Amino acid sequence: MFSHIMMGTNDLDRAKSFYDKVLGTLDIPPAVVDRHRIFYRTKTGVFSLSLPINGELATCANGSTIGFACSSPEQVHAWHEAGLAAGGTSIEDPPGLREGPSGFYLAYLRDPDGNKICALHRTA
Repeated sequence: MFSHIMMGTNDLDRAKSFYDKVLGTLDIPPAVVDRHRIFYRTKTGVFSLSLPINGELATCANGSTIGFACSSPEQVHAWHEAGLAAGGTSIEDPPGLREGPSGFYLAYLRDPDGNKICALHRTA
């Protein structure tokens, strides 16, 4: 459904350092830098971050979450730990299985710019 997702950042070097580590746990290679943007390209889509083109500060979207697919609960934990070590902040419940029929094993972080991101493994 989606070709790409782009979020704003106020510090491209900090964002690259954070996401290179976090996405590295998902076997995604380091970002390619293109002027004021960074790109993580995969077979299933592109994730990128950009300095705002209009010169104003980037802000996080209230109520928005970007979710990254994981292959196992262990990969969810590795993603979460890498994010914490790289300057992210743990939010919501600790990483783990969510109650109910969903079969989701989740972890949530805020990146250094305040964007809400999630690692998700479907157990069912």
